[in-house]
Amino acid sequence: MSKTILTVDDSPSMRMLLRVSLTDLGYSVVEAEDGVHALETLGGTEPDLLITDINMPRMDGFGLIENVRSQGRRNLPILVLTTESSDEKKQRAREAGATGWIVKPFNPEKLAAAIRRVLH
Repeated sequence: MSKTILTVDDSPSMRMLLRVSLTDLGYSVVEAEDGVHALETLGGTEPDLLITDINMPRMDGFGLIENVRSQGRRNLPILVLTTESSDEKKQRAREAGATGWIVKPFNPEKLAAAIRRVLH
């Protein structure tokens, strides 16, 4: 049974790149376009991993991570995939409950390694 990854990004092209990379690695992919959509999606699915952007409309990645953690999903690994690279943003994501951080544009091998680290 393949593991399911929820990807959250407001960019359709980034969601497509993630979908291609992740399905090539053997994962099932569920997509959301922002934090609000991701929370709605989480109401009906139990992903093994969440990968989220930070800068999105309606609800950003920080708000999404905080919401997911406040709902009691303490064991769900959350990777942040963003163009942001400041230490302050990384620290804020860690404090919100993020498991790891990947900078865009992502390298598929590095993404695969980060996923293996948090999933296995």
